[in-house]
Amino acid sequence: MSFRRGVVRQSKFRHVFAQAWKAEHCIDDVRVSRVTWDTSLAAVNPKFIAVIIEAGGGGAFLVVPISKSGRIDQSCPTVCGHAAPVLDIQWSPHDDNIIASASEDCTVKVWQIPDGGLTSPMTEAIVTLEGHSKRVGVLAWHPTAFNILLTAGCDNVMCVWNVGTGELVYQLDDAHPDLIYSVSWNKDGSAVCTVCKDKALRVIDPRRGTVLKVKEKVHDGTRPMRAVFLSDGKILTTGFSRMSERQVALWDTKDLSEPMAVQEMDTSNGVLLPFYDPDTNMVYLCGKGDCTIRYFEVTDESPYVHFLSLYSSKEPQRGAGFLSKRGVDVNKCEIARFYKLHERKVEPISMTVPRKSDLFQGDLYPDTASLEPALLADEWIAGQDAPPLVVSLSGGYSAPPSKHRDTLRSKPKLVSQDSGTGAAPPSAAPTSTAAKETEEEVPQPRVATRETDGNTERPKREDELLNELLAEMKALRAVVLAQSQRIELLERQLARIEDGDV
Repeated sequence: MSFRRGVVRQSKFRHVFAQAWKAEHCIDDVRVSRVTWDTSLAAVNPKFIAVIIEAGGGGAFLVVPISKSGRIDQSCPTVCGHAAPVLDIQWSPHDDNIIASASEDCTVKVWQIPDGGLTSPMTEAIVTLEGHSKRVGVLAWHPTAFNILLTAGCDNVMCVWNVGTGELVYQLDDAHPDLIYSVSWNKDGSAVCTVCKDKALRVIDPRRGTVLKVKEKVHDGTRPMRAVFLSDGKILTTGFSRMSERQVALWDTKDLSEPMAVQEMDTSNGVLLPFYDPDTNMVYLCGKGDCTIRYFEVTDESPYVHFLSLYSSKEPQRGAGFLSKRGVDVNKCEIARFYKLHERKVEPISMTVPRKSDLFQGDLYPDTASLEPALLADEWIAGQDAPPLVVSLSGGYSAPPSKHRDTLRSKPKLVSQDSGTGAAPPSAAPTSTAAKETEEEVPQPRVATRETDGNTERPKREDELLNELLAEMKALRAVVLAQSQRIELLERQLARIEDGDV
């Protein structure tokens, strides 16, 4: 089934327009990597821009504050701890200072970037994950569980790690017979979808190590494909037809026998990288080597995937970074921002919905995923699932200062996350240290309050204790809310099973 730009329909995103920022706001003299791996080569969050760059005798990527503009000096410090080229980088969704990198040296490293950016070259990672026998090209952080990272390598193996302990918790080595092109988590992180060189789309439960659904020949062409889970459980794929035309397809995971929609776009040979915004249900397609960015809206109305418009420029893109929703400028009705990679330049491009009012546009900005994780790593490993905890963008969003630990300190069951980690590598120290600090710090004010009635420090310590207790209560409430939602979902599933609907 194919669809075209047809009848005009009502949508608040129908007039979204893209605009490149002025030259003075671009970043110049960035030696973007020439690696042939089909990756976006960049990652962006509300604090930093990271770009994989050319590096002699190893692999490196550049990290600069998001406010950076102008020329990058050749002496600018980089993250350069890999022994071979870096293939993929991804920021943690739960700490804006934590970034993971995958490399041809068969390792994955996790780095903690200081606030304000690097002042000297960074060669020591806080965690090094070694479990792949060939180069690692795909990274995917869990959307709701803290410190869970999925990696996929050219050994056709998928690994799930607890970054806080450096532990390999799940390994799937027989699910894919060939090279894994892409991996995407679903909304609550209970399953992943993958596409492989064998042209099949798979839905996998990584904890049980089982393939839940398979669709052979999602796209008939031999060029690489991509797949992304949408928030309603559907899957959008990009690939090539038998005649080498680029395609976009939408699939319903309840029935993968036929796509809900397919669109053939053009005959360019660049791999289409999909960037999905769950808040607006929009998908942006960037082709490597293209001069355009196409954007679509996915709805429940046929033909389901609606072409909105495209941004076109004279210069082809080597890759692109997609800013998380927490970083957009709500005062300018900016709903998305790309950082387009040229050969030696990074150019911001804003996607904006024209509005006359200066007031906060609540319909454009539903509550979005927050930095706070809904689950600890051990809770997810034990079988729990939870939707993302959300935050309002009303009045703009301010990124909190970096303390990899404070996100942890405000979470319940802290010590259990790092228990039994006798074999954990020293590089896991930031997480385990945070747990120890919490263990030590919380009891101290209680003892001091009992023993030193005349101590002038007492009011200050009581305030600190009260703040920590309030933070823990807030975190507990969030967990209870997430678990109650999960219980309701399971009850509905149980009712459907009892009624014979499943």
